[in-house]
Order: sequence, then structure tokens, then C-alpha cells
Amino acid sequence: MKKEVISDKQGIAIIVLFIVGSSSIFAQGLEAKQDLWLAFVLGIIMVLPMIMIYARLHYIFSDKDLFDIVDICFGKLIGKVLIILYIWFVYYFSSDMLFTYGQFIRVVWFQETPQIIIIIFMGILCVLAIKEGIELLGRFSQLFFHIPIITLFIIIILLISDMNINNLRPVLKAGIKPILEGAFSVFTFPLVEIVMFTMAFSNFKRKKSPYKVFIIGLLIGGVYLLILSLTNILVIGVDIATNHYYPSHTTISRIDVGGILQRIEIVIAITYCLGGFIKISLLLLCVCKGVTKIFGFKDYRFIIIPISLLILNLSYFQYESVMYYFEWGKDVWPYYSFPFQVILPIIIWIVAEIKKKKLVDNSIT
Repeated sequence: MKKEVISDKQGIAIIVLFIVGSSSIFAQGLEAKQDLWLAFVLGIIMVLPMIMIYARLHYIFSDKDLFDIVDICFGKLIGKVLIILYIWFVYYFSSDMLFTYGQFIRVVWFQETPQIIIIIFMGILCVLAIKEGIELLGRFSQLFFHIPIITLFIIIILLISDMNINNLRPVLKAGIKPILEGAFSVFTFPLVEIVMFTMAFSNFKRKKSPYKVFIIGLLIGGVYLLILSLTNILVIGVDIATNHYYPSHTTISRIDVGGILQRIEIVIAITYCLGGFIKISLLLLCVCKGVTKIFGFKDYRFIIIPISLLILNLSYFQYESVMYYFEWGKDVWPYYSFPFQVILPIIIWIVAEIKKKKLVDNSIT
């Protein structure tokens, strides 16, 4: 298989777009209500140890992805079982994301268009991207990396007159429990989803690059979402943000400068779609690499289309409605994804450290 190497800047750009794109139309941590900013800060702190574990795995096993590491650490039998579990997790996750973006585009722009048409076009774009490998995603992400940051800066300036600081008061009104719930929500979606990059990334420019890429990408993406979610609360308040499926879209629709500059919520939708393209493409890449590992194929590219068709099929039948999707995302997804994003990586890391120590000891003797 061709060795695909990405630069540190490209890796950071992919992670940032992965995080902010999938979450830019939502307001994370609303369980904490007006203390949302505290929940975000705590959520970022909570995810940092996991980020160090993900980076450490790449540091121990250079030029290897998570599937290779699992195979090395656990052997053929147990390794294949774990890889199959991760394939299922990412396969379900990718179809979930495809449904999410298809639903949003249909609701906001093309109400009369069947959702399957939107999903198919999104899937085709992702297939074309992955055919060229992760290096193309890296160059694409680096090119469009600044768009979300610039648009957020413009949005904040245009909405300053609509912000009400009282929407963030009183602090700690309901105690620490809602903050912990909000922090866990932010932790599971979208911050710890960076685990996907342990499967997608394998070759870095330098041995210590994983630490730089993962940590900087997390901090930029986390701070972006913190500022965006705070803007939502300051402008429309907790109650409205909680009762809307897409609060960021609602917030930006409030922009009205002299009756001339209106209806610019398209900018947040563009950011969301950019991130969606990156996220779905990356998840598709992870599924294909996992299947390639299971069957011992030399290259993943020839199975991209059949895997994509399976993902399209599941995404179309996955949820009955957007209401059911949001109930699943709130009540089930955090606990469903927790073993794959936290428990299994910790176990793999512990075994990897033991394996590394044995290899060092054997080389000495």
C-alpha cells in the first residue's frame, strides 16, 4: 500500500474541521444551562488524558494505525475481534453522520427534495475524496481551515448588540451536577471522537508529531465550540437554545444590519458542510482500512464503493425522524460510544506499554 504522510499543519486542520464541522450547528453542554462555559472547560480538561493516550499509541508504534497496533498487541484472534468491533462502531457512526448532514441540508435548504438524494450526493463526494487518500483530505483541510474561524469572528461582531450577559447568570445556580452532565456531554460529543484519528493516521513527519497534532487540534476545536455555544446562549438564551434542533442556525438568523445584511446563516451552514465532508470521508476511510486489515488486502481503495453503499443503505433506514435521532444522540450515544472511545483505548494503551517494555528487554538481552 502507498505510504500516505501528512504534515503537522494538515493533521491539525483535519482535526479542527472534524470537531467544529460536526458540531457547529448545535450548542453542546446545554445540560449545564447558563454554566455551559464551565462545562466546556471541564470537558476539555477531561479529554486531555485520552488525547495523550491516543498520541502515545502512535509514538510507541510509529507508522502504525490503531488496527495494526491492536493486531500487534493482542494477536490474530483477539485482535481480529477488537478490529471487527471497531469496524462496526465506525460503520454505524459514519451512517449516523451521513443521516445528520442529509437531514440538516434537507430541512434548511431543500425541503421538497428526498433525503436519499442528498445522502447519495454527499456519499459520492466522500468516495471521490477517499479514493485519493488522506493526503488529499489534509491539503483540503489546510486550504479551508481558516473559514470557520473567520466566519465565527464576523458573526460575533455582528451579534454583539444582540448579546445579553444576563443569560449567563447566575453562576452555579443549580450546583455542580448539571455542569458535570454538560461536561460529559461535551466530552463524548465531539471531543473524544478524536479517537477516530488513531485509525486514520499512521504516518507523521516526525516521531513526536502525534502529540502536537492531537493536542493543538483539540484545543483549537474545543475553544471554537466554546465560543460558538456561548454566543448562542448570549443571543437567544438557554430556553430557546434547548428547544431548537439547530440553535446556531437560529442565532445567526438574528443578524440584521440596517435591513441590508440579513439571512447570513448560510455561513454557519457552509462551515457545517465543510466539516461534514471531512468527517464522513474520514470515517469511511477508517471503515475501509479496518476491513482491509481483517481480510489482509494490500490496499483499501477497491472496497471504498461497496462499503459506501452499505453505509448509504444504513443511513437511509437508521432513524425514523430527526426527533428520534436527537433522542438517541442524547440518551444512548454517549454510553454506547464510551467503551470504544475510552475503555478500549486505555486497555490497548496498557497492553502496548507492556509489549514495548518486553521488546526493549528482549533487545537488551
